[in-house]
Amino acid sequence: MKIAQVAPYFYPHIGGVESHVLTLSERLVKNGHDVTVYTSNFENLKEEDYFGGIKIIRAKQIASIFATPITPKLKKILAQKDHDVVHAHTPPPLTAYYAAKAAKRSKFPFVVTYHCDLELPKLIGKIATAIYQRTMSRYTFKRADRIIVHTKTYGATSRTLWKFDETVIPSAVNPDRFSRDLDFSKIEKRHGLAKKRVVLFVGRLVAHKGLDYLIDSARFTPKDVRYIIVGSGPYLDKLRKRARSRRVEKKVIFTGRVPFDDIPRYFAACDVFVLPSISRLEAFGLVILEAMASSKPVIVSNIPGVTELVNEGEEGLHTEPMNAEDLAKKINLLLLDENLRKRMGESGRRKVEREFAWDKVVKQIEEVYNDVV
Repeated sequence: MKIAQVAPYFYPHIGGVESHVLTLSERLVKNGHDVTVYTSNFENLKEEDYFGGIKIIRAKQIASIFATPITPKLKKILAQKDHDVVHAHTPPPLTAYYAAKAAKRSKFPFVVTYHCDLELPKLIGKIATAIYQRTMSRYTFKRADRIIVHTKTYGATSRTLWKFDETVIPSAVNPDRFSRDLDFSKIEKRHGLAKKRVVLFVGRLVAHKGLDYLIDSARFTPKDVRYIIVGSGPYLDKLRKRARSRRVEKKVIFTGRVPFDDIPRYFAACDVFVLPSISRLEAFGLVILEAMASSKPVIVSNIPGVTELVNEGEEGLHTEPMNAEDLAKKINLLLLDENLRKRMGESGRRKVEREFAWDKVVKQIEEVYNDVV
């Protein structure tokens, strides 16, 4: 089958949607499909390229507004190609709209994965979001032969999707890449973690991740606890200042961006993984699955989507959003009970293997393609 994956950004750009599209495309190629990724040319990269058996076509980006690439040329490029199915991913917005227009013009079956709701800052962002949802977004979803969401609770609580039927297919991880038995001695030595208990966060350092409250929680945990924050982003300086103002800078370690191959070792090195997000921009959280695949207990904010991955008391715990003391309480509960951590970690690993392995998820997506074709 000839499959077009359409994404606002793609490799070498790094992010949750980009990782999802990359791995999905790799698995589809492995299963014998011809896959081309259409995306924006955000850094003067090659217009046509290959990566891991995937053909990449990049459309010229004439502007970027609120981290949204403006690439109207994408519509023309897509419409001129031959595909059995076009699968778009959103947000950021607009790219899926271009794909919908191209699919209509050339009569391609059209699938769209809705990764999360839009949330743009300031009044102008809210106005732009409202206008987009009433026009281009509505057109995109009306045109879709199938709409995929990653969790039932998120789809049910999204205003954008209330008038549409969705198919629930989760994102996924490769369980073989993660294990609590990986050698993390270099990580331990690098950050001075010997005889320390470790709380881990992995992700982009942006406001909606709730890292302010994770740092604040360090005031209420024992002195031997270390918070390892893996990732980079525009919020880094603010988070460093917050750690100093809360007088926990010795407990909080910012690693910056780390090599791809080191990520599983950071998960292996931790005792507890925390994702304290406070916004609907966090609809799924691949890092949750990575922590569970590493047999680690997970603490997540009690918001739609992510809580569907972590059953309270089974794979981990839920915490009140924006409540540092409640988060610290949950962290301390797990750090003090090794048997509980082990039991939750093992439960999480089994759940990933059962429900969130890529081999299983790709089959579900292939079934959607066959249906719409």
